[in-house]
Amino acid sequence: MFDGRSDGLRGTLVCHCLLIESEAGLVLVDTGYGTRDVHNPERRLAKFFLALNDPQLRAGETAVAQVRALGFDPADVRHIVVTHLDFDHAGGLEDFPNAAVHVTAREKEVADQGNGGAFVAHRRYRPGQWDGVENWRLYPMGSGEPWFGFDTVRGLEGLPPEILLVPLPGHTWGHSGVAVQEENGKWLLYAADAYFFRGEIGGDSYECPPGLRGYQKLMEVDRVARLANLQRLRRLASDHGDEVRIFCAHDVIEYELLAGR
Repeated sequence: MFDGRSDGLRGTLVCHCLLIESEAGLVLVDTGYGTRDVHNPERRLAKFFLALNDPQLRAGETAVAQVRALGFDPADVRHIVVTHLDFDHAGGLEDFPNAAVHVTAREKEVADQGNGGAFVAHRRYRPGQWDGVENWRLYPMGSGEPWFGFDTVRGLEGLPPEILLVPLPGHTWGHSGVAVQEENGKWLLYAADAYFFRGEIGGDSYECPPGLRGYQKLMEVDRVARLANLQRLRRLASDHGDEVRIFCAHDVIEYELLAGR
């Protein structure tokens, strides 16, 4: 129903985050849930999503704990690039008080207004997760340089040109992916919630479990834009699959492959 491999109605999803070592210091891409979400979920998260998603909130799986487990000091995370401000992507922002937070201006504007879709508008965005952030870096959606057919990409202030913000609206109004160029010259494209299931891109035919299809429709704010960007990602995978590896935020198989599990 959800992950394409578990028996029954339930499945396993992940909140995939990236930690990048760069000349500008450590860079975190998305944060997943944070330590304050773990300790006080009823206050920090919407009851609707707690019931629907049943997140397994464990302190050891927060980004700040994982950074420590890798042998780094969380204080050395100087930058956080947020694909969007949904509760499962931005919960750990306040665990890194020294970091500048990069996000599209449109996403921050809509999140501040609580305008995230008719039913989920006041549930998906949890301002308490980021009201302590002092250093925002906001970027317009419609300016930047072309990158593999995507027209609205720009470098991020204070970060090397190998890290790019790639606007992919539809899931939210200001939703973006993040492209990271590796040392071998190839690219990783973290497409966040532009799709949810590995079978939606990269093949001759496409599929998505019914539970995830329904969840994507529940969370989308612009179906036309979301599906158009999905088609663009499919073309990117087809035409440049040897140069760009695409993955999303929640697919457990994609995560396990990239994590070497």
